[in-house]
Amino acid sequence: METHMLVRLVAGLAIAVVALAVAGRRVAFLYRMIAAGQPSPGRLDDAPRRLLGQIREVAGQSRLLKWSVPGLAHFFVFWGFLILTFTIVEAVGALFDVDFHIPLIGRSPVLGFLEDFFGVAVLLGLLAFAIIRLRSQPEVVGRDSRFYGSHTGAAWVVLGLIFLVIFTMFGIRAAQLNTGVSPWQDDRGAIFFSNLLAAILEPLGETANERLEDVMVIGQIAVVFGFLVMVTYSKHLHIFLAPVNVLTKRNPEPGGVALGGLLPMMSKGKLLDLEEADPDEDTFGVGKVEDFRWTAMLDMATCTECGRCQSQCPAWNTGKPLSPKLLIMNLRDHLFAKAPYILGSQTAPEEHVPNFHDAGTDGKHHAVPESGYERVVGTSHDQAVRPLVGTAAQGGVIDPDVLWSCTTCGACVEQCPVDIEHVDHILDMRRYQVLIESAFPSEAGVMLRNLENTGNPWGLNNKAREDWTEGLSFEVRIVDGQIPAEVEYLFWVGCAGALEDRSKKVTRAVAELLHTAGVEFAVLGRGESCTGDPARRLGNEFVFQMLAQQNVETLNEVGAGADRHVKIVATCPHCFNTIANEYPQLGGHYDVVHHTQLLGSLIAEGHLVPVSPVDEKVTYHDPCYLGRHNKVYTPPREILAAISGLSSQEMPRCKERGFCCGAGGARMWMEEKIGKSINVERTDEALALDPDIVSTACPFCMVMLSDAVTAKQQSGDAKDGVQVLDVSQILARSLVAAGGSAVPPDATVEAPKPVGATPEQTAQADFGQLAQSGGIAPVEKTADPASSGVTVEGASPTAAEPSPAPAGDQAPERTAAGHGPDVTTEAPPSTAGDAPGGASEGQGPGGHEPPRSPA
Repeated sequence: METHMLVRLVAGLAIAVVALAVAGRRVAFLYRMIAAGQPSPGRLDDAPRRLLGQIREVAGQSRLLKWSVPGLAHFFVFWGFLILTFTIVEAVGALFDVDFHIPLIGRSPVLGFLEDFFGVAVLLGLLAFAIIRLRSQPEVVGRDSRFYGSHTGAAWVVLGLIFLVIFTMFGIRAAQLNTGVSPWQDDRGAIFFSNLLAAILEPLGETANERLEDVMVIGQIAVVFGFLVMVTYSKHLHIFLAPVNVLTKRNPEPGGVALGGLLPMMSKGKLLDLEEADPDEDTFGVGKVEDFRWTAMLDMATCTECGRCQSQCPAWNTGKPLSPKLLIMNLRDHLFAKAPYILGSQTAPEEHVPNFHDAGTDGKHHAVPESGYERVVGTSHDQAVRPLVGTAAQGGVIDPDVLWSCTTCGACVEQCPVDIEHVDHILDMRRYQVLIESAFPSEAGVMLRNLENTGNPWGLNNKAREDWTEGLSFEVRIVDGQIPAEVEYLFWVGCAGALEDRSKKVTRAVAELLHTAGVEFAVLGRGESCTGDPARRLGNEFVFQMLAQQNVETLNEVGAGADRHVKIVATCPHCFNTIANEYPQLGGHYDVVHHTQLLGSLIAEGHLVPVSPVDEKVTYHDPCYLGRHNKVYTPPREILAAISGLSSQEMPRCKERGFCCGAGGARMWMEEKIGKSINVERTDEALALDPDIVSTACPFCMVMLSDAVTAKQQSGDAKDGVQVLDVSQILARSLVAAGGSAVPPDATVEAPKPVGATPEQTAQADFGQLAQSGGIAPVEKTADPASSGVTVEGASPTAAEPSPAPAGDQAPERTAAGHGPDVTTEAPPSTAGDAPGGASEGQGPGGHEPPRSPA
């Protein structure tokens, strides 16, 4: 063997052996670390659909391509690496044989062309990535950069390593052409780019090209195996873990995401019976990082730090400390730092007393809530005993302000390219805080107490649930015993629809339209109770199960099961989502539709015909729990399109990128004390289109948007005629004008004026393409401490036909303790925790005393 071949063989093999040993040790650690998590049953069920998901999301890069420019760049880099695996094999083979080629296909001009083509494509992808990062540098753009908080230095190193992989690959191929040992010596045109480089290098002579080939072969081995080591120790671990995370995601549907119904509480991989559970033996949510399921730990290790979730998060975009990306990064860094204690190689002394007084204040790290891990950095006894959720003084990894800022809108989950389940993890931490620590915003304690005492979050008398039927021109059938055979739909009115003045008008309109269309329906009246959605999104699984089991028992008794002909129609996306997606966990299986689905089908079938024009401009706001959580985007828009004269325009952030109203995640009943109010931000975006009507299909959204619209009208920042109406109300206007006396005129009156909001300028989405597509440049955000915002959530469609819904209006003013009617009791501050607004004592596991507002 020639000397130069012996040198490159020894050097190449030495590099490979050392790198594989280092990387292998890290992989073994990662496996043990993730396997130490709690069981996560069913994550490999339904293998055919999961494999289809691999084809669509991994091979097809479908989720990344939602953002066209970076998506295309990543697509070519991903496929480039797959194709260029052949060139790595060729480089390793060249250590042993200067004339090496892959058996059977190694001389194929097709393979040679593909390798060159994707090599160039990867270079162009790297250029695109570099431009994107330079235009969004956190040092320049600040919080508006989706890379804010990411490890940007490591990202540049990886881009450099990928460039060197391509550089050395083309160097080998060009030098081989000039020394006469290329597998494509007789098909130089196939490797077009390598041939161009060979022409440039040819004047150096054959000997120089031989030495150049030696350097490039050793260089490629060094770069490739060095890249392997770095990947296993950095955020770029997602290169290997992303396919695994997609394969084991909660929703096995190709393209499906972990939204809709929440997972039930589990302990040690089994469903948790709250009546029998022992807090000393069972896990109630997540109180320590090791309490997370192994799939959650896989999520943490898979995070790419791309910031797509952060750029879409309504909390982050309104100046709050919650960034879904930083939350996952904080959990990951804490998990890795605590790993020796979790795996048993280190133990914190029982007498160890942590000192968090100076946590994160050493000048190297900032102690703002968004960066909880940086309060205590590295592996230490303090790291091992610090609380998962807590303030800076407590050394918490996740600050309470971060945890309680979430509206559970699902924007983060929808945008994540590697299927991280942010909302599930946030809710698991909330469950522990509520059920074990009794630490949550004090206003929510009032809401929980009302749910337990009166079955609705406002604490109103249950007798009022039938008041909305008064004055109708027909009698509403109230179920007494079994649902009659002729009834096709059970109308689930919901707490807001029965008790909140604005939503009561929507309820009346829906009933009128169903009656006009000849639909036989009935209601439960006083037999209804809150579905439990606010309690569950807050984290109080005990109250949720109490309410849900009561409702399931009622629905089953009246014969509303999926095995009957009766379907359930709901006007509230939160009710829709809970009954359709979460009640099956408790034995309640029903066909559920949203009123816009039923309304759309009645129009399509000719049972409702909007005949009179409505000459106004409208923009539609997607409720999160109807849209993102349950993929119901089309029916409301089809209803609006069926109304002649109506001019509809989409907001820049709409459909799957729709911006939350701020009411979801039980935030409807919590004051918004940090940054700009989410409902004001969304309203600014709507009013920028100069509409006459802001339309939606959710009672929570109506409260939030009408509050902000009316406040802006009072301050002169919005024209007086702007109204916030349910989609069904707009349809009712057309029917009323056409002589449809069944729909009362008062269903479309102007919304009353709320209080508490101040004008704000619109802040656009972080991602530049979104703002450009809307024709609106981002503007500076300002804080609005006086106003309150709340997020909307969605619902999950079932195999039921679409549903119709008529109109309604707006009603009472917002009160100090949240949004809604007659809620005048504001919870005083508490000393039981450090969550925003103070923490109230909460519901303990196993049916202890109900949560109460602290006195």
